[in-house]
Amino acid sequence: MPLSEKWKRGFIAFRSRATQGTAKSTSPLDHPSFQRVLTLILLMEFAFAAWTFLVSHNHATEMAMVTGLRAMHFLMDWVVMTVAMMLPTAAVMFLAFNKVQVVRHPDEAFGSTWVFVTAYLLMWAVAGIAAYAGVRVAETAVSNALSPVTAVQLGGAVLLVAGLYQFSPVKEICLSECRTPIDKTTWHRDTASSLRMGLLHGVYCIGCNWLLFAALFPLGMSIEAMAIISLIILAEKMAPWPRAASYTAGVGLVLCGVLLIVSAISTIGP
Repeated sequence: MPLSEKWKRGFIAFRSRATQGTAKSTSPLDHPSFQRVLTLILLMEFAFAAWTFLVSHNHATEMAMVTGLRAMHFLMDWVVMTVAMMLPTAAVMFLAFNKVQVVRHPDEAFGSTWVFVTAYLLMWAVAGIAAYAGVRVAETAVSNALSPVTAVQLGGAVLLVAGLYQFSPVKEICLSECRTPIDKTTWHRDTASSLRMGLLHGVYCIGCNWLLFAALFPLGMSIEAMAIISLIILAEKMAPWPRAASYTAGVGLVLCGVLLIVSAISTIGP
């Protein structure tokens, strides 16, 4: 084959590879910024859909959460509530995780981010199993042993404990693991998988907020209560002074708990 023909074929092959590389790099789907925006849009859409479901099925959701329905029904409502309340509050961490993954594994960043999100929600689903067990125990105690007044006092005690937990060292440690920058968290490691990091982030997030979720039960599982708790969690993660947000919420919960207990006592009479 003549030398000129080899050069010609080599040039055509080089141009073809260069064209393919340019087309790949200019594709919007492969651009990190586009993937990050798409991730945020999907998170907000899932959260909006969950809030829409909760608002449109408010009565059914309250019944599923407060009364003794089937475990699967309870867990489905719990997962929807978790998506509505936690995805917006954890969105910044998800985007921070994606940003780090783009640097480390650019071809897998988008998929790794959603593995991380899925593992995070999986841990909240596991927490829902524990919540269901607690609800059934409380229902049995109320129906068999506790008077209505005592049940109200128990609800006030839950609010009181939830408020005091806001001042605890455990709350502070878990909250520090739920805030950015992501490289300051102990669970984020170069060698850890996205699944493992998502599970660990979920554990710390549950440790930070489990009593806030428990406070929803004596508050009646209303949409208003869910919205208030969501705002508290968002303020703790996003506000410049997270301790101030936690302490303010703690004071409010303690006051609500005390008022509920006192009001129940006053109904007993002399």
